[in-house]
Amino acid sequence: MVSPTEPEKARKSATGAKPTGNRHTPVDTAPGNRAHWQSPDAKGMPAYPDRAFLPPPPPRWQRVAYPAGAVSAAGIAGLVAAATLPLDQPGIGWLLAGSAAAAAVTVVHRRARRAADPERRAPAGPGRGWERLWWAIAALALLAVGTFRAAGWLFVLCVAAAAVAGSLAVVGRRSAHGIFHDAFAVPLASFGAVAWAYTAQGRLRNGTGVRQRRLGVSVAVTVALLAVFVPLLAGADATFAAFVDGLIPRVDGDTVRRWVLVFLLAGAGSLGALYLLAGTPNPAGETKVPNRTLARLEWGLPVGALTVVFALFIAAQLVALFGGDDYVQRTAGLTYAEYARGGFWQLSAVTVLTLAVILPVLHRAARGTAGDRLWLRALLCAISGLTLVIIASALGRMWTYQQAYGFTVLRVLVSTCELWLGIVYILVIVAVLRLKMSWLPRMTIGTAMAALLALAALNPEALIASENIDRWQHGKDLDVAYLSGLSADIVPTIDRLPTPIRTDLRARLEHGLDDDTWNSWNLARARAR
Repeated sequence: MVSPTEPEKARKSATGAKPTGNRHTPVDTAPGNRAHWQSPDAKGMPAYPDRAFLPPPPPRWQRVAYPAGAVSAAGIAGLVAAATLPLDQPGIGWLLAGSAAAAAVTVVHRRARRAADPERRAPAGPGRGWERLWWAIAALALLAVGTFRAAGWLFVLCVAAAAVAGSLAVVGRRSAHGIFHDAFAVPLASFGAVAWAYTAQGRLRNGTGVRQRRLGVSVAVTVALLAVFVPLLAGADATFAAFVDGLIPRVDGDTVRRWVLVFLLAGAGSLGALYLLAGTPNPAGETKVPNRTLARLEWGLPVGALTVVFALFIAAQLVALFGGDDYVQRTAGLTYAEYARGGFWQLSAVTVLTLAVILPVLHRAARGTAGDRLWLRALLCAISGLTLVIIASALGRMWTYQQAYGFTVLRVLVSTCELWLGIVYILVIVAVLRLKMSWLPRMTIGTAMAALLALAALNPEALIASENIDRWQHGKDLDVAYLSGLSADIVPTIDRLPTPIRTDLRARLEHGLDDDTWNSWNLARARAR
């Protein structure tokens, strides 16, 4: 057995510590120097075997700096959300709550940055400021859809997309955790943010939280004064009482529970955003090279086979297109509308599954030689281009199907998704030509949000009603019961109907319309009344 060296004996005698195999060792434990943690070397051995070992570093929420006013900003965002969000329908309150949360988080973050570095004026990293701004604008634009459109299904999609855009705005540039983490970073960080804020408040209570306590007392006094004087003034004047009744909803047990739930969710989300901004995730490494293990023959054989199959399918599609209804009836025994109806969903599945083939090949295929790169570009661009033709075929089938059987929300929505997939394939072709795909995930999410905003701008339910009325005017059936189940967005389009049908349809639509409060005001519902 090798005897310990003299420095090691001295260290052990001074500290009484023995090497325990922990993965963190101190760089320097001399008096006056603060010890920090050192990872082991490549062989798994401690970097400094002659030094005393320290326990692992504290959790992340104990190491992230706490900006002044974080809890207050989260509380303000939660209060505004509880007071303004109409959870049961689209309304302007969603935009107000999102704007308030964005403003509170931005103010605290900017103040913390100025306090940390008064001379700093540029964004944190090249392009990060602009990237965050664009995602924040997208989030607010998606929330603003609830101010103009009354379709509930459309606004649910917009709220979900706005949450993703908000997370990407907080994260900024690509992080090392990947796109899925970045898209849900804020809700994921909310759990650690609560512990982070609680620990920070404990430190503030020990000597530096006087200002925040005084601010809390001021808020409590303000609420108490309003609770006393507003009822007195409302009892003194009927006009002011009517104004107060319209401004403040009736309070019952369900309302209070809803306020508490919204306050907690919005406050935790805002706190999670501040937690991420205070401790930004590590950026993605630009120089990291993936393990490209697929040889040319290994990926070329399946991709080439699919390319040939797609080419044969498109040739058959062209024969059916030029042959028309008579050819389809002779070969398939179906009308052209039935033929179109039976193929859309299969072609949509092919479109999605082809992405699951192209992207792994682009990521893992060897490209060390000029021949490898040429074959990679040629075959992947060929199969992507053929898939674009298949997408066009699927859209044509869906259009023919809707002309024959009518337009519905589901059919318009899947058509929009298919159009968006066409845009994604164009992006894939660009990524293949450049042989770089690090920018592709975020660009794909951005185009999805742009497609959703474009769909909202087109007013999809009004489009559905208009196309179905066109079919009715050309001798097809009109499903009035289906139209009556849509939202107030269709009211301007039903003026083309005869008076009896129009009157009955308006009565059905207005039956489900309650009076909006100030926070649930919506342009489409206001016009419908």
